[in-house]
Amino acid sequence: MPDPEDFLSRLFSESSRALRRYVRALVGSREKAEDIVQEAFLRTYEHRRNVTTPRAFLFSAARNLAIDARRHERIARTDSVGDVDVLGVVSGSVTPEAQALADERSQLLRQAIEHLPPQCRAVFALKVFHACSYQEISQRLGISVKTVEKHVGRGLKDTHQYVKRHYRDASAKP
Repeated sequence: MPDPEDFLSRLFSESSRALRRYVRALVGSREKAEDIVQEAFLRTYEHRRNVTTPRAFLFSAARNLAIDARRHERIARTDSVGDVDVLGVVSGSVTPEAQALADERSQLLRQAIEHLPPQCRAVFALKVFHACSYQEISQRLGISVKTVEKHVGRGLKDTHQYVKRHYRDASAKP
């Protein structure tokens, strides 16, 4: 077995520049690319005894880490729906009564969406508030188009039921 330090230094000198460029193209950030490259080298070093082609393993590990980082970033961006008023879902009105009703509807919609499971919430927000196509959502979140379709359907059904239940319960109160 070759010296572990020699293995790592040789692999680093042969591959680090190309790997940094490759990862930076995937994630779009020098800082993220540096972190991913370091982690990929560490993983390659840790698995060196089981790896027959270290450079291929290194690049595969880096690609997988970059994909995970991008997926995590996309989910984090869409995990919270945020302020529904800012998204223009409810039209602004000048009368205080109309504004109060719009605020109530906005709050109710926000609550309904927040009750969705995280991935369903992310898909639903991208479709409804950002008008993304199923294909765009699939690519952004790294899930199949069929899964996107199911999440949008579930989001519509669950938010509708939540709102319906709210108004039914409100009308039942004396």
